[in-house]
Amino acid sequence: MIKDIERVLLSQEEIQAKVAEIGKQITRDFEDQDPIFIGVLKGCFIFMADLMRNVDISCSMDFMAVSSYSGTSSTGAVKINKDLNQDIADRHLILVEDILDSGVTLNYLKNYLQVRRPASVHVATLLDKPARRKADIYADYSCFEVPDAFVVGYGLDYNERYRNLPYIGILKPEVYS
Repeated sequence: MIKDIERVLLSQEEIQAKVAEIGKQITRDFEDQDPIFIGVLKGCFIFMADLMRNVDISCSMDFMAVSSYSGTSSTGAVKINKDLNQDIADRHLILVEDILDSGVTLNYLKNYLQVRRPASVHVATLLDKPARRKADIYADYSCFEVPDAFVVGYGLDYNERYRNLPYIGILKPEVYS
């Protein structure tokens, strides 16, 4: 374990089992609907790759890059750095996020995409942290609810570090304070 990690919150095995379960649920829910999985970069990339390997339906994927964080907190202003490359009208969308925290970014994205008239917009998230929610948004598919702690690993970062960890760990407060 890396010295900056206070403790492991979710092991690699726990994550893989839950991602497989969510993948099977999405397969059942979207059978014959050909959804587009939309990954919200950068944090989603590991979760999305594993999730899609556990989905057994016809589907496609695209990515968006957005920013709203500075250090450990949201700025409240969402900026789209990379938009979608395909038409989403009349398509079922599954927004894939690493963590649903304040909900500000995801709520903004969901409303932003609704203007393009998709058939539906659903949210799949690895982690849900309802204690910090500021926007009225919820995940349709959530792997784990986590406490109000600074978590990293499995795609989640602090200043672009720790994304490579195969588990979710709680970062020591002295690292980010």
